[in-house]
Amino acid sequence: MSNDRISCDPKVMMGRPVVAGTRVTVESILERLAAGESETQILEANPRLTSADIRAALQFAAETLHGDRIYPHQIAA
Repeated sequence: MSNDRISCDPKVMMGRPVVAGTRVTVESILERLAAGESETQILEANPRLTSADIRAALQFAAETLHGDRIYPHQIAA
């Protein structure tokens, strides 16, 4: 699926995926959500972002992880 809201450019944030037209990385959005910040808090801190941008970051992350890759796990002893 094409995601035109997310871009990767070696000249912007060392090529990390960012919301297009910003320097806000997908990684930073995911970290903030994982830390418990609400969408509203993220949008207030980054006025150039929209709700659609946050959804695009989540979609990008899901698509990146979706594939034929196997993730080994450890079984607790």
